[in-house]
Amino acid sequence: MNTLAKFIVAGITVVAAISAGFWWGHKQSQTATTAISHQTNNFDKKILYYRNPMGLPDTSPIPKKDPMGMDYLPVYEGEESQTDKSLIRISTEKIQKLGVRTEEASMRQLNRTVRAVATIQVDERKLYTLVTKFEGWIHQLYVNTTGQAVKKGEILMDVYSPELITAQQEYLIAEKGLQAVANSDPDVKATMNRLAKSALQRLRNWDISEIELQRLQREGVAKEYVTLRSLANGVVLEKPSIEGKRFAPGEVLYQIADLSHVWVLADVFEQDLSMIHPGQKVTIRVDAYPEKIFTGDVTFIYPKVTSETRTAIVRIVLDNPAGLLRPDMYARVEFASFHTGNKVLTIPDSAVLDTGTRRMVLVDLGEGRYEPRIVKLGMHADGFTEVLGGIQAGEFVVVKANFLIDAESNMKAAISNFSHASHNFRTDELMTVSSSKPTASTNTVHQAGGIIKEIASSRSVIKLAHGPVPSLNWPSMTMDFSLKNPSLLSSLKPGQKVIFEFIEESPGAYVITHIYPAAGHNLGPLQEH
Repeated sequence: MNTLAKFIVAGITVVAAISAGFWWGHKQSQTATTAISHQTNNFDKKILYYRNPMGLPDTSPIPKKDPMGMDYLPVYEGEESQTDKSLIRISTEKIQKLGVRTEEASMRQLNRTVRAVATIQVDERKLYTLVTKFEGWIHQLYVNTTGQAVKKGEILMDVYSPELITAQQEYLIAEKGLQAVANSDPDVKATMNRLAKSALQRLRNWDISEIELQRLQREGVAKEYVTLRSLANGVVLEKPSIEGKRFAPGEVLYQIADLSHVWVLADVFEQDLSMIHPGQKVTIRVDAYPEKIFTGDVTFIYPKVTSETRTAIVRIVLDNPAGLLRPDMYARVEFASFHTGNKVLTIPDSAVLDTGTRRMVLVDLGEGRYEPRIVKLGMHADGFTEVLGGIQAGEFVVVKANFLIDAESNMKAAISNFSHASHNFRTDELMTVSSSKPTASTNTVHQAGGIIKEIASSRSVIKLAHGPVPSLNWPSMTMDFSLKNPSLLSSLKPGQKVIFEFIEESPGAYVITHIYPAAGHNLGPLQEH
């Protein structure tokens, strides 16, 4: 019985092996036949390009291998994918006529130059005024013109004041009394000494110079006209004093400024303030000396922004030993600033096509093929733009004639769409098209509620923390939306709850068509960040 069972099992195994071999041979034959048929069908077809065998977006106009050693696969006419069909194709002859030029997206350090207008001003810490703490009359002026240079201790004027004469006489009387009681009781001597010092201190408190006090002590004679001297080096900016004028305590007689150092006050636009910091090197040019370049450092950024000009004042301190820089001169200031210490991916500014709601570039794929690609951009500096997403380093973008390529592509698409849809038009529809009137949008309108997080300075983009959008199966999230009409934001501000309607104008580009305050509405759960 066991022998019979073994025989049956062996027979079944042989039959299964023969069947499997037959099936495998038949399959190989079919595969070979299919491959031969495929090669035969493509024998007369033109190879458009070679694609990456792993499905990556990289293509090549010539055969090559990927980093793993796999051959790139040929793509024949008629085998393009949906992505391939969205490419813009232009003949080599037309590329030459249009003057198309491309540049590589590369890593570089962005060095942005911020420019601003400025004025030269007096250093407020070196501004002095001559005022008196007593009443009197100006007897004689020695510095009698505005703009005259003076030195510290130089005589400015002689003044007459009964109070000064009385104070001098009190001191002299105290001094004579002190001499008279030289041999008297020590207490009496101490009292007379205090009187003399008190009279002398009163003159000091009235800002009478030490030179005049020493003369009084040395000569022992009260002067009718007391001399007032300058307390600092500088030039006279204001001189309301005239001979014979009566002045009161606290009245300004001279205003003197030391111009050995001056301030340069630059008006910097608020969007550039993030690039300015204390200690930063600055280059200054003035029209009066076009051949000279002055350098200084940023010392202070004023905390207020001027509402009319949307600028903040940045202070730079400059040495002015030769006195070339004068108050209220105009100047032009350049701040050299690095965006970051590291290199970032950049493309030339001319590569960007700005539609108002999105920014895109044309990526050169070779063989006259160009792919429109939406990009996310960062900072602009010296003719280059930082790329935050959309392209990779090493890809080539069109930097010249890209507008012509885009215009030609749009024209071809419009003609194609017109020719495909023309047989469905009635006569009145043709008249509507020919009159160039815009047709109503067929895009689905979605509605949601949210909170305004941020409004761009151009007021064309708004950041919203919105609730779920059932029509798109979206959860609560925070994202940016473009605006169909920036005037929709005229009465709105950050932090306000709103209801809004939007459409998908193009794949991945969502545009708000209506937005209004959400007073009394329940917005549901919001994803705020």
